[in-house]
Amino acid sequence: MASKKLVTTMKEKAAAVQVIVSEVQNLEEAMAYAIDVTRNQGGASLAAPGWDEASRPALQAGCAQAGLALLGENLREHAGAIHTGLTRADWGIADTGTLVLDASSEDLRLATMLSETHIAVLPLSRLRATSMDLEPELNRLALAPPRYLSFITGASRTADIERVLTLGVHGPLELHLLLLKD
Repeated sequence: MASKKLVTTMKEKAAAVQVIVSEVQNLEEAMAYAIDVTRNQGGASLAAPGWDEASRPALQAGCAQAGLALLGENLREHAGAIHTGLTRADWGIADTGTLVLDASSEDLRLATMLSETHIAVLPLSRLRATSMDLEPELNRLALAPPRYLSFITGASRTADIERVLTLGVHGPLELHLLLLKD
């Protein structure tokens, strides 16, 4: 379990890049959060690729009750209809507020990049202080390429056009981080 100082650092650094950070006690609470955010933003769909079979029924029931379409696989077919992407983060880097996802799955990449809102669930046991503390895990991943790793720090932003900061151009307009106590 991550120390209080490490969790506080992650919260502060993530908030500094406009990430909305909350703590959740379990996956059911995380799923309810994602459904509420989607419904409150007027969304019609929630993409949740890669969730295990044990988690899926609760998510399906919650989406059905809220009138949301649950998308899980073949997201390319729904590329223009993804409102919220709900994913698990593989690791977090506290000193930069960064999320790290093994995005080898195309569906996971689409959920994190094409959604209006990305909600990532990070187990606190997967939080590291610095990127250097993540080196052993990254070295293990490198032994079995190909891999596609996403390092996500805040919502999509660019200042390419006349140095005017614009949000949501190359990805989600909003990023939520749910710190899962495990």
